Amino acid sequence: MRIELVTGDITTEDVDAVVNAANSSLLGGGGVDGAIHRRGGPAILEECRALRASKFGRGLPVGQAVATTAGRLPARWVIHTVGPVFSTDEDRAPLLRSCYTSSLAVAAGLGAQSVAFPLISSGVYRWPKEDAVVQALAALRTGPAAVQTVRLVLFDEATRRTAERVFQADRD
Repeated sequence: MRIELVTGDITTEDVDAVVNAANSSLLGGGGVDGAIHRRGGPAILEECRALRASKFGRGLPVGQAVATTAGRLPARWVIHTVGPVFSTDEDRAPLLRSCYTSSLAVAAGLGAQSVAFPLISSGVYRWPKEDAVVQALAALRTGPAAVQTVRLVLFDEATRRTAERVFQADRD
């Protein structure tokens, strides 16, 4: 699997699947979640409502992933995953890594060969960016061979530079 680090807007990524850092309701929100729902249009929300009405009545659990249409996005699918809120009192890193591995498993099941991820939990869920990159890369490197390209789409240049430093240090 090839891992790419880019700065950009995940809603414009031309990949098979984009990952949404969703909230457990699956009904949209702020940040990446709101952007994906706005740009992708009502078809995403319609499928999320159907998921809530069927097997996710209490919401999508943290660390799990589920797919919907991508609506008007360039991708074919949106894979929704709920990241953990950062805590200094509890090690939630396994849950954060599970967001990536669960999303990759869903992507492989769909036949997706390319997937774009945001840096999950690093926004309003306050996960420190450097450690969020460490956790993301640890999980992504164990992904299924069926997914050939993973793109970590970072919100700004400072975060991309941090990600590049962590990526390089991990390779050395």
